[in-house]
Amino acid sequence: MSRILRVAWPVMLDTLGVLVFAVLMALNVDVRIATLAGLVVALAVVGREIAHRRRVAVLQWISLASVVVSSIATWVTSDPRFVMAKPSILFLVIGVVMLRGGWMNRYVPPGIAPRVQPEMTFFGYAWAVLMMVSAALNAVVAIWHPASWPAFIAIYPAVSKGVLFCVQYGVVKAALRRRPAPASSDEAALDGQAAL
Repeated sequence: MSRILRVAWPVMLDTLGVLVFAVLMALNVDVRIATLAGLVVALAVVGREIAHRRRVAVLQWISLASVVVSSIATWVTSDPRFVMAKPSILFLVIGVVMLRGGWMNRYVPPGIAPRVQPEMTFFGYAWAVLMMVSAALNAVVAIWHPASWPAFIAIYPAVSKGVLFCVQYGVVKAALRRRPAPASSDEAALDGQAAL
């Protein structure tokens, strides 16, 4: 479980400002206060990285820039849909990055990777499609159904990714059972000697 949290933590941090905004909007807090709180949290995330002398990831800079722009637009117009649409940008950017073939192979131990390479490549593209569908759905909900957006952003991203993760896990485990590990040369030599 800690490995999953380690992988998910950067994405959670990148979207923390939007999550704070969504929770405050769901609680019927004034749009300007919710926007300011989301902006402060996004700035704090980047500020924390800088304070710890860590390199700020490109995605965090993109996230911060989109929060700043959407926050200013929301503040000026009092229209929360600018901030609500921000996850669409992040989902789309992440989806495009995930279109690179074989990106998931690095998450599989080297001894297992050759046995599940086709499945990992397939699911790499499946994750890219999920992110792009998430971007489109978020935009639709944010623009045409803003009252439903807090519930949508609280439920859909986590559930959709959890379902895909479980499906991928099951498929990869089944592939590992169908394709047993080849016997090492040492084992083959021992088996050959035992037959003599």
